[in-house]
Amino acid sequence: MANTEAATVTNKQIIFRDYVSGFPRESDLNITTTTIDLRLPEGSTSVLVKNLYLSCDPYMRICMGKPDPLSSSLVPPYKTGVPIIGLGVSKVIDSGHPDYKKGDLLWGLVGWEEYSVITLTHYSHFKIQHTDVPLSYYTGLLGMPGMTAYAGFYEICSPKKGETVFVSAASGAVGQLVGQFAKLMGCYVVGSAGSKEKVDLLKTKFGFDDAFNYKEEKDFSAALRRYFPEGIDIYFENVGGKMLDAVLINMRLHGRVAVCGMISQYNLEDPEGVHNLPTILYKRIQLQGFGVCDFYDKYSKFLDFVLPYIREGKITYVEDIAEGFESGPSALLGLFEGKNVGKQLFVVARE
Repeated sequence: MANTEAATVTNKQIIFRDYVSGFPRESDLNITTTTIDLRLPEGSTSVLVKNLYLSCDPYMRICMGKPDPLSSSLVPPYKTGVPIIGLGVSKVIDSGHPDYKKGDLLWGLVGWEEYSVITLTHYSHFKIQHTDVPLSYYTGLLGMPGMTAYAGFYEICSPKKGETVFVSAASGAVGQLVGQFAKLMGCYVVGSAGSKEKVDLLKTKFGFDDAFNYKEEKDFSAALRRYFPEGIDIYFENVGGKMLDAVLINMRLHGRVAVCGMISQYNLEDPEGVHNLPTILYKRIQLQGFGVCDFYDKYSKFLDFVLPYIREGKITYVEDIAEGFESGPSALLGLFEGKNVGKQLFVVARE
């Protein structure tokens, strides 16, 4: 039932100004204020939500690029002059949809604004049933990044106890979980990150066997040989470029590479080449790209798997939470300079 009480309120929005080449700037995102009626039209099947937490994710840089009809992407480009779209945790204010009622919590795709009207499509949104964990976790650990780590590691890499695992961008929203999943499997795990603070986090907080600061390594291949003298069984790929090149020649026979992201390439007009591709043939390496949307049918299975570990304190999660709507643009752009420590998100409203 739609709400019968009319109320018009202001609605701050973060607008995508124009397509980006190179590194995005805060001027590419404008904060404006409009108004919204907190009542859906009679007969609407949409859901009106108040956004509580909005997620900053590396894939969003791909959406900022000028559309290229010759290239394919897992995510559509942003439209100029309207709010950018991302993942968020929201509370239902009014609903014309039979599966949602006022007060329900959900996570999924919303506009970067204080209030959004959403049209539900297949796996676009998930109702939040478990509230004994922080709601913000549904932007990360219990949302898209958590599902990404789970699907990439278990479904694509098929890990076995005792195998060696390397995770790049290992302190990020996805990488920190892949490392912990690998340790739960009884694997040997090493991660790379971009600062001493992040390296320490991997070893002390997330239980990685070892970690290194890639910015201090002149030769990635030599660094990998140091940590993996007998080679790498599984590589969870988050950065691409020179790191991928170095990993390929350090893989073991029948190694597996789950290609989750390539953040080192997103701001380059001319992506770096990879020179060690013949190794894929020689070592029979399985290298597979994937999109988390292909695995959302396993979301309930993922929750059944991960929630007990969270409640028992066997999985931890670090968030980098920016406060306030105005912090959104700088929080997002900080991802591409490695400023975040853990999962980056920002608070729109606590309730």
